[in-house]
Amino acid sequence: MLEVGLLAEAGAGSLELAEVGGAGSTGSPFLLAIFGAMIGCGLIIIGVGVGIGMIASKSVESIARQPEAGGRIFTSMIVAAALLEGVTFFALLICMLTVLWLK
Repeated sequence: MLEVGLLAEAGAGSLELAEVGGAGSTGSPFLLAIFGAMIGCGLIIIGVGVGIGMIASKSVESIARQPEAGGRIFTSMIVAAALLEGVTFFALLICMLTVLWLK
């Protein structure tokens, strides 16, 4: 099992990741960070899929109740989905930059 610990230099004030495992541990100490970033990417995609699905279902339900307000509801739905996707792209960019920076 790979364990990761933090080393702090007293005078420099910087933190570094160091491998705490014994002679049997192999691999990079950044593997857990990369794994966490990939899990984060997956959770972001799942969350956005659920969010956009909920926006679409509630919009269709609202249009079915009040067909005369369909245009305004549809516009609001598109704006909300676009904002949600914009935040998603930023979050995925941060996760991917984390993976590429730690590589």
